[in-house]
Formats: sequence, structure tokens, C-alpha cells
Amino acid sequence: MGTNSRLKDKVALISGAASGIGAAHAKVFASEGAKVVIADIQEDKGSEVLNTITESGGEAIFINLDVTDKNAWNSCVMEALKAYGKLDILINNAGIFHPGGLEEETEEGWQKIMDINLKGVFLGMKACIKELKKTGNASIVNISSLYGIKGAPGSISYNVSKAGVHLATKAAALEYARLGVRINSIHPGQIITPIIANLTPEQDSAIKESIPMGRSGQPEEVAYTSLFLCSDEASYITGAQILVDGGWGAG
Repeated sequence: MGTNSRLKDKVALISGAASGIGAAHAKVFASEGAKVVIADIQEDKGSEVLNTITESGGEAIFINLDVTDKNAWNSCVMEALKAYGKLDILINNAGIFHPGGLEEETEEGWQKIMDINLKGVFLGMKACIKELKKTGNASIVNISSLYGIKGAPGSISYNVSKAGVHLATKAAALEYARLGVRINSIHPGQIITPIIANLTPEQDSAIKESIPMGRSGQPEEVAYTSLFLCSDEASYITGAQILVDGGWGAG
């Protein structure tokens, strides 16, 4: 891995770390000295991320994690402690998207998004917070979305779930501000990940035209923002919301 060490000897648990933004977090954090827990239900892809990290000299393990299951979260934390003895960082990244406006969305579709995107974040913080407090200098980053701040037609469940992540972050940040755990949220715009694979070329072009910087973001650009928030460089930042969106949310 790289020679940098902004997270030297820290242990980071990253949900949804087998692909996309989560995988970028795992690789970037390992390159900065963190011991990484790759937590995901995608075992094959998770193993690929694990191999990439270890072959480059980093430290990581893979743990199968269904973020909607509190017992799975508790087991994941216990395995992380068994492997590394502590927990310094939680990245709540796992999430899904499917389109659906008020009339199109189903109750089942609504519940699925809420379970993964919002309940998963709640369960992750709840499962990890006891161990994070023990370090006296821990960090949680919850991956929300630009659509957790501004509305968009045709994605009501996603909007609401990510808005919930936004405010859950602020509520938890206030609760733990004097207990050694900083908690912030990142709000990506359009990032090149599997979650946007179903966009038509026309849709993709229309979105890019609305982004002031004129392009989609890379997963690593989100991961490096989290890297800053989880490092000691961000020691006075908690309860913040940071947009990583090419200026899309500024308008």
C-alpha cells in the first residue's frame, strides 16, 4: 500500500465495502494505515477487495454482514474485535436505490429501502458505539446523499431514507460530542458506481449537464473525504454534512 499513515493503527469497519464507494473506502483507508473490516453480503466481490488490499501490503478481513440484522451487526463487531482488539472508525456505507414516485412506489419497495439505507445505519451505530467510545477518539461517517438534503421526483423512498440518515447523524453527533466519538455525514451526488448502472445514456447526459463541474464523481473522491473526517485533522468537526457533488447542490 502507500506510504501515508493518516489512519495508522486505527481499525475501520466499512459496510457495503465489496463494491463502489465502500470498496474505495476500504482501499484508501488501508493505504493510509488502517486495519480494515470489509463488511458486505457480497462474498465474492468482498474477497476481491480483500485480496487487492493484502497483496499490496495492507491489513484487512472480510465479514459477511446483512446490515438489516442486528444480530449480524453484533457478530460483525465481535469478529472485528477478535481480529484487531478494538474499533476506531465506522463507515455506514451500505445502501440501495430504486426509482419510484409517490404513485409508483410500493409498500414493499419503501420498506426495503428503509431497512437497508436507514435502519442499517441505526443498527450499525448502535452495535459499534460502545467500542468506539472506549477509544476516546473515534469517528463515524454515515454516507447519505445529495438527495438526503434536496428533493427529487421519482425517488421518494430513497429521498426519505437518506434524509433520515442526515438527521440521525446530527442527533447522534450531539449525543456523543463529549464522549469521544465524532459523527458526520457525507452527501454524494452522482458517483460512478453500480448503483447508477441502469441510467440510460440520455439520463446520464442530462444529469451531467446539471452538475456545475460537468462530470460524475469517482468513488475515491468520496473515500478521501471520509479519510479527512476520520483523521485527527478533523478533530473539531462533528455533526457536519459535506456534499461531494461537483457543485450540484449549490444551485
